[in-house]
Amino acid sequence: MSSDHLANLLRIGLLDAVPPSPELRARMLHAAQSRLTDALRLHNSPETRFDCAYTAIRAVADAALLAQGYRTSTSKPGHHQTTLQCLEHTLGVNLVVIRVLDGLRKQRNLSDYDGEPVTQALLQACIEQAQQLLALAHARWPGTGSNG
Repeated sequence: MSSDHLANLLRIGLLDAVPPSPELRARMLHAAQSRLTDALRLHNSPETRFDCAYTAIRAVADAALLAQGYRTSTSKPGHHQTTLQCLEHTLGVNLVVIRVLDGLRKQRNLSDYDGEPVTQALLQACIEQAQQLLALAHARWPGTGSNG
């Protein structure tokens, strides 16, 4: 993992330094699992399920940053995008996957801010990405639990 990249983001104010906390990381991963569980509930609307799956993705990305001693600076615009882009340096996520995650972030914005409907294909893609990121995180930090 490249700490130089994260240090550069800290230097330009896109990240804040925080003490690494295994307890907070575990809570964030538990929250991600809870959101994923909600995303799988068929009685929720597609938009709610998509939002829950996206939130699970973001919680894993936040947990991975926390493990490195950082969090995004929420006073700066684009903190969701920064969090996702850092996955390359925090969990070793492939750039192709990060582009997919960024597309899901953009779809979440369209849904939340423009009322754009969520297709079944987008919902499924978001759920699958959340599942894969959670599996990666649990492999990295065994003992954080993989079932909510």
